[in-house]
Amino acid sequence: MGEQSFLRGGHPRGRGDFLERLLRGLLDAMDHAADAERLAAAPGLLQRLDPRLKTLGLLSLVVTAVFVKSLVALALLFACATALALASGITLRRLARQVWIGVFLFTGVLAIPAIVLVPGDAVAVVPLLDWTITRQGLRGAAFLIGRAQTAATFALLVVLTTPWPQVLKALRSLGVPLILVAILGMTHRYIFVLLESSVQLFEAKRSRVMGPLPGPQRRRLAMTSVVVLLERSLQLATEVHLAMIARGYRGEVHLLDELRTRPRDWLALAGLLSIAAVAIGWPWLPAIGDGG
Repeated sequence: MGEQSFLRGGHPRGRGDFLERLLRGLLDAMDHAADAERLAAAPGLLQRLDPRLKTLGLLSLVVTAVFVKSLVALALLFACATALALASGITLRRLARQVWIGVFLFTGVLAIPAIVLVPGDAVAVVPLLDWTITRQGLRGAAFLIGRAQTAATFALLVVLTTPWPQVLKALRSLGVPLILVAILGMTHRYIFVLLESSVQLFEAKRSRVMGPLPGPQRRRLAMTSVVVLLERSLQLATEVHLAMIARGYRGEVHLLDELRTRPRDWLALAGLLSIAAVAIGWPWLPAIGDGG
């Protein structure tokens, strides 16, 4: 996506250069988005399904992960999400980088205190601090982290295996309000327009700099660039909105290729809903439920 920067492949000014690091981050973000689009168009298990039924099935599993009452069922849902990702060409490394590490760090901050704050049966004592770790606290932390990891993984599968216009079309088909879909579509589109404008702006600035900038000048440059980008984005948004209205845009999502539902799509939806039903009813299954 976008033209290649002349700064790619390293620069003699090294990692400490403010503009180079900023440009590298912007270009990495654009490359990441382009890679996600290639993945959505690649052959894979989930890529071959109708986006509407696939979204419905995966969202049902997201809801199931939130309300499931069994750790065993939650673990099975997580394993199911991982298996679907692998069958769709999404590597474990990508899942870890995009979801698992971030979600674990965020929810871990919230869950770890519960290990010692929730009263219950003591299972261990933290050395030096003399804090008691309880079984109920460990269970609550495991539920919090597991639910967040599983739900985020299923949500990522929807985005990574479906082209963005089809995601919007699927959301409209599922009854998501038109205004929300329009906001999502325009936000996604103009994030990259803004990124490309930022790259061009900073490369122009970069080409006029002969050496490393001192701290005050770097901060001044960053602030002026933010103001210029904000002004450009407001102007662009106004022009684009007027052009779309003039062409008859009313917020509805239209695709060149209409979505078609085949028997295998209904079969896949039935399979995903069956997994959700089994996970919800796991504690009541005779002999194999873990009793919640």
